[in-house]
Amino acid sequence: MALPPLPRYPGRDGPVVLCILDGVGLGANDAGDAVHLAATPVLDGLMAERPWVSVAAHGKAVGLPSDADMGNSEVGHNALGAGRVFDQGAKLVDQAIASGSAFGDTWSWLTDGGTLHLLGLLSDGNVHSHIDHVLALVERAHRDGVQRLRVHVLTDGRDVDERSALGYVAALEAALGSTGRDYRIASGGGRMRLTMDRYEAEWGMVRRGWDCHVHGTGRGFGSAAEAIQALYAEDAEVTDQWLPAFVVQDEDGPVGRIEDGDGVLFWNFRGDRSIEISRAFEHRAEIETGSLQTRFAGMMQYDGDDHVPRRFLVDPPAISGTVGEHLAAAGLRTFAVSETQKYGHVTYFFNGNKSGRIDEDLEHYSEIESDVIPFDQAPLMKAREITDQSVAAIASGDYDHVRLNIANGDMVGHTGDIPATIQAMELVDACVGELVAATLEAGGLLLVTADHGNADDMVQRDKQGVPKSVDGQPVPRTSHSLNPVPFILVDARDRWQLTDVTRPGLANIGASLLPLLGLTPPDDYEPALVSPR
Repeated sequence: MALPPLPRYPGRDGPVVLCILDGVGLGANDAGDAVHLAATPVLDGLMAERPWVSVAAHGKAVGLPSDADMGNSEVGHNALGAGRVFDQGAKLVDQAIASGSAFGDTWSWLTDGGTLHLLGLLSDGNVHSHIDHVLALVERAHRDGVQRLRVHVLTDGRDVDERSALGYVAALEAALGSTGRDYRIASGGGRMRLTMDRYEAEWGMVRRGWDCHVHGTGRGFGSAAEAIQALYAEDAEVTDQWLPAFVVQDEDGPVGRIEDGDGVLFWNFRGDRSIEISRAFEHRAEIETGSLQTRFAGMMQYDGDDHVPRRFLVDPPAISGTVGEHLAAAGLRTFAVSETQKYGHVTYFFNGNKSGRIDEDLEHYSEIESDVIPFDQAPLMKAREITDQSVAAIASGDYDHVRLNIANGDMVGHTGDIPATIQAMELVDACVGELVAATLEAGGLLLVTADHGNADDMVQRDKQGVPKSVDGQPVPRTSHSLNPVPFILVDARDRWQLTDVTRPGLANIGASLLPLLGLTPPDDYEPALVSPR
């Protein structure tokens, strides 16, 4: 059903543009804040001259368990597109494990004979996974009588400190050893080297992971801790996310190849970096043509439309009535664009975890292929191409709503390279300038925001918030931040003003798109941040 028109709607001449500067939060304006260190005259000017407010992009504001949990692109775009806050992956998994609902028919199926293999990201970053979840799985497997269990660990160093893997491995080894059963770590490697590709940006990562976990292909060590220590010693620059594949071996060879009849559970809860490895196990597409038959499940279903994977422990959030659905029902035309790394966020996640277009006739989506190299080596990424397509869409008059994600602040920020991130931010700022000019020329409205912070806090800090340093050099931080993000209103005709909303979050931005486009938001949406003058 179409939404009713907004009373006192002042009209518009051009489109309503939502520009999401991925990973660009409001930091401490110090030596660890690459957004502050960069020359950003456009953003500085907008925040000096245009209405703006800071909004929460982490924790409870995006459906995570606590305000100690950093936001991420998946939950951020869900909130932006839903206009409401839904319980998200980590919180849903916490609840399902605590209630026991995670251990139903799929769990029984996984543990019915053969070795049980647990595969996933080992950290407490709570963006893709949490170590508490795998520890709970180990404990439950022991309680349910599983005799042989193998764990395949992906080291993080991205959502947590960059060389913190040994602590997580020690905690896991202690839990495995306490069972008194044949429970061991079998293989591992860095999350950016194997298994956790997304949007088919680098399919070779999935193949490397498959060969390591399934076939035991990789450098052999007596334990995971021994492997990590040796890899650290050999390369003073390598961080956990880039560790090469390793395999735990004894005198008989790899201790935990995945074989016919085994159960395999991928314990990550976030979807984007879980889909490809799930497809590999369920269909073995582009992996191999052998006859390996396993029982595979995910912690959650990572793609509801394509049913990937078919089996899972925890139901994902059911999101309906999104901004995109309401725009389509009203016959409004949408253009959405980003590069591969974030394309799914302005489409799939923004649309409530639904693949494809809501209305083929009203929506045009554009994916620009990302570079397949470390982003500190190509910090400009595809910001220029995304901006060019967005400017063309704004000027065309063909669209009511233009939505884009510029990924540099997040993807370059994750490298920990502050000079590269500064370079990235300076291009991002110039791109925002072009979007402002195009929107003003078209008589439209531009909203500039972010889905979470990252580039705004790139150093580790002590308890007082002071940046840490070693030998005079800052200690890099590669994870997202807990900082708020800006919401800036650029109105070509000065017809709108900001409203006074208590503790605004990303969902309030999603709820603001509808009135700007002439629609009255549903009653269950968060309050809009804008109103007609």
